[in-house]
Amino acid sequence: MAVAQQTQTGNAWGVELPKQAFIGGRYVDARDGKQLPCVFPGTGKTIGQVAACDSADVDVAVRSARKSFDSGAWSRMAPQDRRKVLIKLSELILSHRDELATLETLNVGKPFLNAKNGDIPSAASCIGWFGEAIDKIYGEVGPTPADLTAVITREPLGVVAAIVPWNYPLSMAAWKLGPALAAGNSVVLKPAEQSPYTALRIAALAMEAGLPEGVLNVVSGYGETAGQALGRHMDVDCVTFTGSTEVGKLFMRYAGESNAKRVSLELGGKSPQVVLADSDIDAAAQGVAAGIFANAGQVCNAGSRLIVDRAVKDELLDRIVKYAKGLRIGDPFHADTKLGPLVSQEQHARVLSYIEHGKQHGAKVVTGGGRVAALGEGFFVEPTVFDGVTNDMKIAQEEIFGPVLSTITFKDFDEALAIANDTIYGLAAGVWTNDIRKAQRAAKAIRAGVVWVNCFDRGNMSVPFGGFKQSGHGRDKSLHAIDKYTDWKAVWYAS
Repeated sequence: MAVAQQTQTGNAWGVELPKQAFIGGRYVDARDGKQLPCVFPGTGKTIGQVAACDSADVDVAVRSARKSFDSGAWSRMAPQDRRKVLIKLSELILSHRDELATLETLNVGKPFLNAKNGDIPSAASCIGWFGEAIDKIYGEVGPTPADLTAVITREPLGVVAAIVPWNYPLSMAAWKLGPALAAGNSVVLKPAEQSPYTALRIAALAMEAGLPEGVLNVVSGYGETAGQALGRHMDVDCVTFTGSTEVGKLFMRYAGESNAKRVSLELGGKSPQVVLADSDIDAAAQGVAAGIFANAGQVCNAGSRLIVDRAVKDELLDRIVKYAKGLRIGDPFHADTKLGPLVSQEQHARVLSYIEHGKQHGAKVVTGGGRVAALGEGFFVEPTVFDGVTNDMKIAQEEIFGPVLSTITFKDFDEALAIANDTIYGLAAGVWTNDIRKAQRAAKAIRAGVVWVNCFDRGNMSVPFGGFKQSGHGRDKSLHAIDKYTDWKAVWYAS
């Protein structure tokens, strides 16, 4: 089913830029006509406008989602038929790979080839994986007396509000949409204000795949308006949010002040990379460097704290610096670019302020340390490595969300583990050692939802992802993600 929309055409990138929100199976303007600007981070220039939805638009979207849910058009559709729709959507995402990758790059500045070969296929794989899972999830029959039968079934929650970040816009949307739709829910998706394009585009692709009207609605807009309205809405049954810890806490407050809706959170991180003296230094250097410079450091589980044995620190840093200096920074549409710009002027200023704070408080810049002036008005920051950091420094404790690595040394294994855990976050961690006993001890001791040993940032759809402590609760990916979007119902039959 083709869905018409207003778009901005005649641009240099050969794609149509969405302008409207998607509510009730069609593209619509914000009710008050307001728009928000879309800025290309590579140049700092505004390239388009999209609908700036507020509480009135959110209310219409939620009512559309509720109507579709109550109708049963999707929620009571046979699992095998829902499976076909999600698999078709996965195929459509792949067939529109170049278009979606271009839209992603225009919104957030990530290298086009990274989006084309990584983010877009990953999103398609996620949707397809949950499509395949739909008809393979079973209920239970309870052990009961002979005159009673208890059947325990999963049921969808109803209307799910999915609020996703700007660092991996389509991938993070897929992590929410895949399990929420597979379970039979209707969804109101709010992309970050910096990155609405791919979310708005796949709404039409979902309709083309056969998703009924109103099952997927996309409200573009600001967090403090559209996002808050979803968090406070009395007819939203669940909020699933990926973003900062600060904003995640707001959604918990909104839920408590409204209808006690379910809230699942994947929040910030300050992930340690613990490198022991007995590790493969070259492999560790590659893993540490990739773990902080990938996606310009705009990764929730970025390995931003290097906790290294002082005996091998200099050798390790030499290799990391060499890696950093070999990264080509520049136009994200250039085939050789490895490091694109940060997402916005605000984020650019934030990261630079952290770098200045580190310099002023005694940390030593080993490489990088500033903006890339030669690239004009784009939001580029040099890959930066600090040495001489102590774990009480701001750059060691707060999430910078940029290509900035803080190096902290330790004297013994116990101290390394203590430093690794000395943070409010617990999303992920890396451990580098050739001693299996130390690896096992570290994996058990470090309070994080994911621990990688002699690798970093590895994963697939069959393994859950999420954090401890102030990095959130609930899991994305794997069958465990279904838990966030369903509830158990027990039905007793007397014979």
